[in-house]
Amino acid sequence: MSRLKYLLEKLSNAHGVSGYENNVRQMIWDEVRPYVDEIRTDKMGNLIATKHGGSPRIMLAAHMDEIGLMAKYVDDKGFIYFTATGGWFDQTLLNQRMILHTQSGHVYGVIGSKPPHAMKEEEMKKPVKAEDMFIDMGATSREDAQMLGVMAGTPITSDIEFRSLGKDMVTGKALDDRGGCAVLIEVLRQMKDVKATVHAVFTVQEEVGLKGGRTSAFGLYPDIALVSEVTFTGDHPGIEMKDQALEIGKGPVITVSDAEGDGIIVPEHVLRWLKQAAEANNIPYQLKVGTRGQTDASIIHLSREGIPTGVISTPSRYIHTPVTVMKMSDLEKSAELIVKAVESVDRLF
Repeated sequence: MSRLKYLLEKLSNAHGVSGYENNVRQMIWDEVRPYVDEIRTDKMGNLIATKHGGSPRIMLAAHMDEIGLMAKYVDDKGFIYFTATGGWFDQTLLNQRMILHTQSGHVYGVIGSKPPHAMKEEEMKKPVKAEDMFIDMGATSREDAQMLGVMAGTPITSDIEFRSLGKDMVTGKALDDRGGCAVLIEVLRQMKDVKATVHAVFTVQEEVGLKGGRTSAFGLYPDIALVSEVTFTGDHPGIEMKDQALEIGKGPVITVSDAEGDGIIVPEHVLRWLKQAAEANNIPYQLKVGTRGQTDASIIHLSREGIPTGVISTPSRYIHTPVTVMKMSDLEKSAELIVKAVESVDRLF
């Protein structure tokens, strides 16, 4: 197993829903410490790892948090009702095995709902909504659940582990954006003679409003920023390439614009910088013009007087599910492209 794949597996199997990123933050701290001059956690919880140099000052960002759930109510029989943390499509939740993260350790449960055998015909024609689902953790009463440490506010994540698919594919939970985090760690490891000051920021609470990206960009106020992310593809059944002209195996994705008016339109000189870095180093790349979805770049570029910002993403299938699929060669090329871009960033100034 390659070093990068081993790192991705560790990060994917770690648990850190938005607002509860501590375990992931410590893991990343241990990984990046040998490659940077300074490392700290800010008041929001963002991990900021810095390689000191001259100007310009560049911010590299990837978010640590993953989508998950939070316990809302425990009924008399010990069943848990929940709210979503981050963007779930309700149908992907049903019948998942989950981990409830209590003060005393992991408690396991499954998401259940009214069985189809008891549904009326019109009910069976409709998807089950999250509000009609619950978690069965084997408790027999509210008191039983509380004795296990489960109560309102308990964070919940998917109980699924990273696996290899085929020759070069992988699947796992939280690859949005632990894939981006793995890329950023690899970038810090590979960077050698970089004259710029580089702030690698592993942000919190991206999935619930881009919060860590907002505060860290305000505090650092870099000259330029680059976000390491994942993005969905149009190369599998159920979607057409005209709706997302990106494919797994065709290299990293350079964002041109996303989310129509709500996201980012990457400045021309930043786009040219990233494309030139790819072409000069024979790195294949794809261009993304999106209509939905935002990244930390959407808020970073609006900080203070504005920060020129770009996005490099790894193409992935089934994002915002616990079975995201990506190709390791795309991840490797994403890291290589960011390294080459950082090495040539002085050409922008």
